[in-house]
Amino acid sequence: MLRLLLMRHAKSSWDNPETADYERPLSSRGQQAAPAMGAFMAERDLIPTRILCSAAQRARETLALLLPHLTGDIDICIAQRLYQSDAPGYLTAVREYGGTDLTVLLIGHNPAIEDFAHVLAPMGDAAGLASMKAKYPTCALAIIGFDLAHWRDIGPGEGRLISFNTPKTIGAAEP
Repeated sequence: MLRLLLMRHAKSSWDNPETADYERPLSSRGQQAAPAMGAFMAERDLIPTRILCSAAQRARETLALLLPHLTGDIDICIAQRLYQSDAPGYLTAVREYGGTDLTVLLIGHNPAIEDFAHVLAPMGDAAGLASMKAKYPTCALAIIGFDLAHWRDIGPGEGRLISFNTPKTIGAAEP
């Protein structure tokens, strides 16, 4: 079974209005939430062997704060194309970069990450689906399972939401 972890980057800072969107760093809340989510992932054996991450500053900082909690060999791809992509673009990226890995983490942006989760997994954990539909906050993590052998075969409706976790639901500082 394939497992896709979809994470929206942690909360970014708007302290400097002149900072370009692509270059926005994490806020202090984001700097607290990302390692908390990394610890949550490690505690539940949600360790990816492949990570696809947007090249935007806030996504790369989120990744950097997750990594100390993730063990083993991890192939990391920082992809510019994930920055201003949409759900179909995320689907293409996962199909292309998923390789033979069973667990893949994608760190991206809204609205693409939220749309992608809804398209892939319209069924599954009812509480998680309701929560995900209400809001996909920063640093939230959707865990989607596929009864498929190859990433190239994933598509709309093929996944099942296993759980939806937010910094608030795991007890981290970020709402």
